[in-house]
Amino acid sequence: MVDFGALATVGGGVVTGLVAWTNSRRTNRRSDFRTIVARLDQELGTERQQRKLLTSYVVDLMRWARRVEPDTQAGPVPDPPADLDLSPWEAQS
Repeated sequence: MVDFGALATVGGGVVTGLVAWTNSRRTNRRSDFRTIVARLDQELGTERQQRKLLTSYVVDLMRWARRVEPDTQAGPVPDPPADLDLSPWEAQS
């Protein structure tokens, strides 16, 4: 004879376990998504700052270059901003 009460209890436990597992996966995915978004926001902020610094340096170089003619001395080339990361353009040795 089959004990339907025991089967119902086991079935309920399986359903409850499945629901709990699904909810924990959903929570983990949300947490992972928030972590990824936070990191991307930080990297985007850094990239925007570097782009602004690079743009200002290029504008300074263009102003300096307008003053340079073949027969004049325009002075030294302007230095880049201290916070500008020039490592992508440095020579690899």
